[in-house]
Amino acid sequence: MTLVETLHESHGATFEERGGVRVASHYGRPERTQLAVRNVVGVIEMGYGVLTVTGEDRVEFVDNAVSNRVPREDGAGCYALLCDPQGKIETDLYIYTTAERLLIFTPPDRAEAVAEDWSAKTFIQDVEIEVSTTEFGVFGVHGPKATEKIASVLNGASTPEEKLRFVRGSMGDDGVTVIREDGLTGEEGYTVVCAADVAESVFDTLINNGLNAAPFGYRTWDALTLEAGTPLFDTELRGRIPNVLGLRNALDFEKGCYVGQEVVSRVENRGQPSRRLVALAPDSLPEAGAAVFDGDSTVGEVTRAVESPVRERPLALALVGFDCDAEDVTVRIDGEERAATVETLPFVDGSDRSARLPTY
Repeated sequence: MTLVETLHESHGATFEERGGVRVASHYGRPERTQLAVRNVVGVIEMGYGVLTVTGEDRVEFVDNAVSNRVPREDGAGCYALLCDPQGKIETDLYIYTTAERLLIFTPPDRAEAVAEDWSAKTFIQDVEIEVSTTEFGVFGVHGPKATEKIASVLNGASTPEEKLRFVRGSMGDDGVTVIREDGLTGEEGYTVVCAADVAESVFDTLINNGLNAAPFGYRTWDALTLEAGTPLFDTELRGRIPNVLGLRNALDFEKGCYVGQEVVSRVENRGQPSRRLVALAPDSLPEAGAAVFDGDSTVGEVTRAVESPVRERPLALALVGFDCDAEDVTVRIDGEERAATVETLPFVDGSDRSARLPTY
């Protein structure tokens, strides 16, 4: 549920549901907004689910459950996956460590399921897991001027220099936590976290104070992340094996993938996966699931496609057979096979590089 719906509406927002959560889709001209983010800076309200984990054993417990090492020092974070017994991705998470608790961001429809599963596995450990989604406002600030934007409104701290590190400060009279993101849009990026009761004030500050920023919604988020070559949970990650997605730069492959407190599947950084994620530039816009052909053979399917205002053409991500090395393929669109070229990710070079950019 958006915490700042009135402000979204004042900017002309259209809404949609993602994972059962109401979010801003766009503000009337998503292509123009996308160019504004690519050239300057924009602000989005993120529809995360939020968990808080407390208790003396919280770091050890969560570390045993996820793919990456959970940092112990206050002010640090990590990206991680939670996998099922077959090694398929159940959810992705951002985990941040404070002196009192872990703050965890999940896809919106996964917070309650993860909390229920983990709560059943705490055994004698001193761990308490709560769904805290409604307690926090969470905003993303992205663009080549994102650092300048944050610096223009953040008091009491400097912008964090390392990715997935955070600082505490204020914007006006409102306390905030500012996290340096891992480049998902291909641009400099920050997450700004605040208490729910000051979310409207913080959102207004991010848009209108200091360096002005354009509000943008999830339609633009989809396009920005696709151009950056970032696999997302709902379209590329859910239910798939991590090494198929080439997440070498985002994951700790030596640690493995865990469920509960037992190692059930190892995420290997060796051996050849069955498929890989590739970039396609098709003649026209395909739908998700559209078949990809190399000659007469079906070699994969599209996971996501957008009209790119930067490239001024349709762009798509697709999962294809790992051995498929064709430079030209076809994609089935409206019952016809249309030409597409295989490109190198990212589609667009911005001010940062996505930590999830596929590497094989």
